[in-house]
Amino acid sequence: MRTSLVQFIDAGGTRGVAVLRGDQPPQRLAGVESVRALAEAALAAGNGLADQAALAGYAGVVDLDTVALLSPIDHGDPAHLLLTGTGLTHLGSAEGRDKMHRSMTEAAQQTDSMRMFLMGVEGGKPDAGETGAQPEWFYKGNGEQLAAPGAPLRSPAFALDAGEEPEIAGIYLIDSEGNPVRLGFAIGNEFSDHVTERGNYLWLAHSKLRAAALGPELLLGDLPEDIRGTSRIVRNGETLWERPFVTGEANMSHSIVNLEHHHFKYDLFRHPGDVHVHFFGTATLSFSEGIRTEPGDVFEIEAPPFRLPARNPIVIEQARDVRIRIL
Repeated sequence: MRTSLVQFIDAGGTRGVAVLRGDQPPQRLAGVESVRALAEAALAAGNGLADQAALAGYAGVVDLDTVALLSPIDHGDPAHLLLTGTGLTHLGSAEGRDKMHRSMTEAAQQTDSMRMFLMGVEGGKPDAGETGAQPEWFYKGNGEQLAAPGAPLRSPAFALDAGEEPEIAGIYLIDSEGNPVRLGFAIGNEFSDHVTERGNYLWLAHSKLRAAALGPELLLGDLPEDIRGTSRIVRNGETLWERPFVTGEANMSHSIVNLEHHHFKYDLFRHPGDVHVHFFGTATLSFSEGIRTEPGDVFEIEAPPFRLPARNPIVIEQARDVRIRIL
């Protein structure tokens, strides 16, 4: 039976964590205010996260429709939560990217994107103990960029696009000895600026410096091999665009372990107490079909075994006059 954890704030303004098991009603964990605190207690006791949740005991059923849902992980200091990701990791994911980048190269020349994708196909799932091909990697921001369930995905005024990317993210806590500990997985929206990226693939880094969102659930245990979900855009209450998407290792050119290795091999990503949200990529984009989003559009991303969707509207931030001071 699949188990998930959900963070929330109740009507009295108190934080809490609920456990979801299969189709059973959500149960509030007694005396637990955050997933991170529960994980730290599990590490101290030498327990798994699900076992630590069971030890906490239950304090009644939670009606998730009457509480404010939070991201499934957060940090008291947002600077210590890092948002990162990898791209060109899914079978078929190169097609849309290649279309964006091919106009900048000779038609007969293989793009860098395609070469990167093929490297993953050939070496992204190494045998145990071996190091596989490096994926494309990018930085998105810190915890200030992580939108809560239902909260707006804020796109900068200077952005040229505000496009969804339905993905699975791995959630990690660095233990006291600097070891990454995987807490679980979340469904999310890795939200990017595809017009900027299309202008020049070397602008990928710029295009990824945007907000991101996660669904409310932290799925415990291993990620299912084959995940099939739906990504849609709702405009003025009606579905503007909707497509199925697939993820999980059965649909990927890289293994999760390989993607984790190439992220956490860097010392700066193993600082004790830090939280990491690492997106694993997608192969389904509305932008590839010519869709242009607008302020007020709502992204909805859902996929079993997650019971709750990632749902967020788009908001365009006001332009800011940034001036550099000289001391």
